[in-house]
Amino acid sequence: MQVDIMERNYAIDLVKFFAIFAVVVIHTFPADHEIGYFSLDNLSRFAVPFFFAASGYLFGSKIQNSSRQQQYLSKYMMKILKLYIYWFLFYFLYDILMMYFDGHFQAEWNKYREEFTLLNLVYYGRGTSGYQLWFLPALMWSVLAIFTFYRLKIIHFLFVSSLTLNIIGVFGQSYSVFYQLEVETTRDALFFGLFYTTLGFMFAIGIQKVSQLSLKIILLLLIAFSFLQLGESYLIDKILEGSHGEYFISTIFLTTALFLLVMKCVHLGKGWLITKIGGRSLGIYVIHVFFINLVTIARESLGLNHLIDNLLWNISIAIFIFLVSYIAYQLLQNAEQTIQQKFAGK
Repeated sequence: MQVDIMERNYAIDLVKFFAIFAVVVIHTFPADHEIGYFSLDNLSRFAVPFFFAASGYLFGSKIQNSSRQQQYLSKYMMKILKLYIYWFLFYFLYDILMMYFDGHFQAEWNKYREEFTLLNLVYYGRGTSGYQLWFLPALMWSVLAIFTFYRLKIIHFLFVSSLTLNIIGVFGQSYSVFYQLEVETTRDALFFGLFYTTLGFMFAIGIQKVSQLSLKIILLLLIAFSFLQLGESYLIDKILEGSHGEYFISTIFLTTALFLLVMKCVHLGKGWLITKIGGRSLGIYVIHVFFINLVTIARESLGLNHLIDNLLWNISIAIFIFLVSYIAYQLLQNAEQTIQQKFAGK
């Protein structure tokens, strides 16, 4: 079975649905909340690596079939940059309002502005309560590196180098129990985003080879690597009493197997509502922390902090935040389209 690289892959959007819900779970549930022996936080750690890989794949699909690669890169980068700037300003203004109503503006502002460094703004994506926005600059830097190495015809060198950096990066994450890597964080482009975005890109330029694997083998690999990550996280969390981290070595294998699946089953999820929602995952991603902040304020104001460790409460809040984030972003998109149409009409 030959896979057309220009054919829409519905399975990617289907997995994005589960991935973005996993992100909401990570940010909503306490980090140590468990079901059985396993932390929900660790169970959900496939999500962001998959988003990077999906972005790399879609970028690679366009680039290798485009006669205007430089123009497409510029358009792609500008789209992500605008999204980053808009939502960075959104969370900045939200934080200013919260500091004002808190009644200790000057003291809080003095502490707040210390985070406004050039490195944080253009690389780490930090500085506001919108902590999830780090993904956007990490993606931009990763894509820029991939495009450069691809045009130089040394993309395979980048793949090996980024894999090495990713493995080194776990020592600033889950493997810090063995050795603490002396860097500020490895949740960035260099140690995290670059490899998984390059992985997706490699799938795009080598898509025909995927069809040689049977679906049965891919499913077995996916199941095996899922248990491998659970086992690795359990070993580090419970036995070695280390950091739960944001990614593991086994995440490499799990993400690869998951991407093999979506490349094999390109029509899976076609016409499904959850696939449509998954296609809006980036919108849910940028806005959902705002609603988490509002729910936290409401919970504290109503004296309901004792519900933090309640499983039913957390599940309900995660579903609520997921749904309201999707609806809110859809409304924003509709409003933007309406405004654009009115200006176009003039």
